[in-house]
Amino acid sequence: MEATGTDEVEKLKSKFMSAWHNMKYSWVLKTKTYFSRNSPVFLLGKCYHFKSDEPSEAFPDGSSCDTFNKASSGNVEEFRKDFISRIWLTYREEFPQIQGSALTTDCGWGCTLRTGQMLLAQGLMLHFLGRAWTWPDALDIENIDSESWTSHTVKKLTASFEASLTGEKEPKVLSTHHEGMLKRNCDENEMRDEVYHRKIISWFGDSLSASFGLHQLIEYGKKSGKIAGDWYGPAVVAHILRKAVEEAGDPELKGITVYVAQDCTVYNSDVVDKQCSFIGSGTGDTKAVIILVPVRLGGERTNMDYLEFVKGILSLEYCVGIIGGKPKQSYYFAGFQDDSLIYMDPHYCQSFVDVSIKDFPLESFHCPSPKKMSYKKMDPSCTIGFYCRNVQDFERVSEEITKMLQSSSKEKYPLFTFVKGHSRDCDFASSPLHEENDLFFEDEKKRLKRFSTEEFVLL
Repeated sequence: MEATGTDEVEKLKSKFMSAWHNMKYSWVLKTKTYFSRNSPVFLLGKCYHFKSDEPSEAFPDGSSCDTFNKASSGNVEEFRKDFISRIWLTYREEFPQIQGSALTTDCGWGCTLRTGQMLLAQGLMLHFLGRAWTWPDALDIENIDSESWTSHTVKKLTASFEASLTGEKEPKVLSTHHEGMLKRNCDENEMRDEVYHRKIISWFGDSLSASFGLHQLIEYGKKSGKIAGDWYGPAVVAHILRKAVEEAGDPELKGITVYVAQDCTVYNSDVVDKQCSFIGSGTGDTKAVIILVPVRLGGERTNMDYLEFVKGILSLEYCVGIIGGKPKQSYYFAGFQDDSLIYMDPHYCQSFVDVSIKDFPLESFHCPSPKKMSYKKMDPSCTIGFYCRNVQDFERVSEEITKMLQSSSKEKYPLFTFVKGHSRDCDFASSPLHEENDLFFEDEKKRLKRFSTEEFVLL
């Protein structure tokens, strides 16, 4: 009886947390993001220009596309379609209970896991779909009641609380967007791409069976003493993603691996060894690799000297983004304009979607509106990601980034380095066993302690 009462308290706390985050972040989703017409916009290596002779206006976040004249609207539409096509993974509620806890939502603590998922999702999209791919239905997202995000949220949460008090099952608020969508005549390539689009999203479903779902990531985090409800740092999430990809059971994922830099050092021979593990199994092919580099862009505050390097990284098509944010909030950085970073925010709490059913709705996995943040507000702790399709690709990438690091470092030490040889050749390198059993750096432990006392003061 006592256990049942505890579960009910946890459920009520989860509903309150969901309500708080929806009230807090639904207003953010409604606000317009302003883009300059006079500066290029970069999104994961793609460059867009909005320049025109008209005065600068707000970038449309749904219904205002017609404010741009024809000379610029083409590129604006291309940017919007490209941005919306990226996979957006946010807080969810009412998903299957996380093993070992009463939690059915990750509101308030899962944001870094979600931004890590978004970075990995972009790597998988490069691997299976290529950078040029965009979702054919991306621009239809604007029809999802963009003028009433907040009113929709309030109605949903009011119904949720009323249902919890009366003991009734929570009513579902269904989107009418799907009902009005027209069936497309797709050729074989489009059909193949749509299959992979759905498959990639399904790998991030909120259930224990999903290879990269929240439930699985939490299981891997337990090896370092983390449990559901704890705060995860960008470096910790990098190692969790590596383990998740290594353990993934889907045959489609056997051709890709993840390497995490050690002490801001990428050991080239270790990366190549990971990529060539296929050859020993008789396939003759090499694996693609996603390289994750946890770094600090300064001490307590972000060092402005690193701005140009961060912009340079986000200008590369093989960059899969940055797990970062500002203090106490994790964002997925995917681009920039001038000195502002473009990001996707995981903090909006959405309802659980069962990705195991056929033709599950895709709209909630694509963000309708980009957000911007000044680089100077960025937390210095972050993880940078790159994708390399084969060994030759990795060799080219390492050379290009090394040149960028050398040109940006000036008198300072570079943020990270590429070193020939194996990590085992260096006395100070961590052993693989140690790395797996203790995923946390000392600075991460201090940050975790600080955030554990500040993150949840509202409850």
